[in-house]
Amino acid sequence: MFNIFIDHLLAATWGQTLLNVGLLVLCLYPVTGAFFWFAGALSYRFFKTSKRDDDWVEIPVEKQPLITIMIPAHNEEVMIEETITYLFDRLNYENFEVLVMNDGSTDKTAEIIHRLQATYPRLRTIEIEKNKGKAHAFNIGMYFAKGEYILSNDADTIPEEDALMKYMNFFSHDRDMNTSAVTANMDVQNRTKLLGKSQTVEFTSIVGVIKRSQTAINDSMYAYSGANTLYRKQFLIDVGGFRQNRATEDISIAWDHQMVGAVPRFAPNVVFHMNVPETIHDLYKQRKRWAQGGTEVWLTNIKKFIFHPWRRRYQLSMFIDSTLSIIWSFFFLITSVMFILLMAYFLVTGNFERVYHGIMMSFIFVTFEMIAGFMQLLAALLLDHHGAKLKYLWFAPLYMLFYWMINPITVVMTFIPACKTILGWGSGTWTSPERKSLQK
Repeated sequence: MFNIFIDHLLAATWGQTLLNVGLLVLCLYPVTGAFFWFAGALSYRFFKTSKRDDDWVEIPVEKQPLITIMIPAHNEEVMIEETITYLFDRLNYENFEVLVMNDGSTDKTAEIIHRLQATYPRLRTIEIEKNKGKAHAFNIGMYFAKGEYILSNDADTIPEEDALMKYMNFFSHDRDMNTSAVTANMDVQNRTKLLGKSQTVEFTSIVGVIKRSQTAINDSMYAYSGANTLYRKQFLIDVGGFRQNRATEDISIAWDHQMVGAVPRFAPNVVFHMNVPETIHDLYKQRKRWAQGGTEVWLTNIKKFIFHPWRRRYQLSMFIDSTLSIIWSFFFLITSVMFILLMAYFLVTGNFERVYHGIMMSFIFVTFEMIAGFMQLLAALLLDHHGAKLKYLWFAPLYMLFYWMINPITVVMTFIPACKTILGWGSGTWTSPERKSLQK
């Protein structure tokens, strides 16, 4: 009897210890994550020898591989002419074509494209009668593309003039044979409003730190930049194209590539400019789609990592971080609700000392998060564009307070829709956000 009692006591002790360790990991996840990305970015800067950020050469016209610039378009009459005109008139590359996938547009998108074809002979278009989503449009266009390489380019996206030349430098060596895609560095075009300025800081943090860290660790990448990424067409075919029922085709294709052993590349020296949401409503819709897409790829690949961890060892850090991120999102919302209810109870019962201690402890924890996040953002702004965005550092508090809260909310809110997608009830149908002209 005594031995049974001891066994139960030890089991309870180990269980309590594991629970405490788990809670500690979840509590410290945002802080340790920020420091991890900070260290990874510095590792990329000082120790990564194959990054080729500034090492690129002009490719002679006769040696330039053919690139198909594919533009998925659904009701893009506001932006499409400016984008196409820029691509043909300004890009420093000769051997390319532009293929517009007119995905069931009901506005003047088709009319504008047909008019521009008289000016630009290398402009082609495919009319899709019914809108079935960006991934569906890409999969159709992929088999009509003449190029060996396909550049995804959203209708509101403007790549820098040397973008194609820089991109191709990542595919031009023998060591690049396994490179599946190269994703570029996002920059915000519409910075006139507070949300635009804040997202400038956010994109710099995501692209400038996280993608550098992922590349530095083991050449992994959670997601491509869907608005501008150059794909090797053969690798798109090898994985069966884009998943058409996913919320985010750029996240799912990045994971699919790595599951077959292909290598994604990040090119911080290739810059493209894009429009971002300027209202809270549009921003929330965008983040819900991103969160759902991240959960979908996690659910899609979870069995592969659980049953074959050694085979997936090079992508294991990516899977572990995604797992912690999803669990932490639920943990954050549950504990936040519990904290608010507890503080309300102490206020009602007159236990003001407990309220004071609760607020102080929360303040200390948030302060550590702010310091860690500030270091991450500072490193990003220093590394990205050689410190040209440091003036946006003042918007860092808004980023850390607002975006760190909206991300777990969107993960929790989209978890069930993501599960439905995996069970076969998903849809990739899309509607374009409200566009504004890029012209000043």
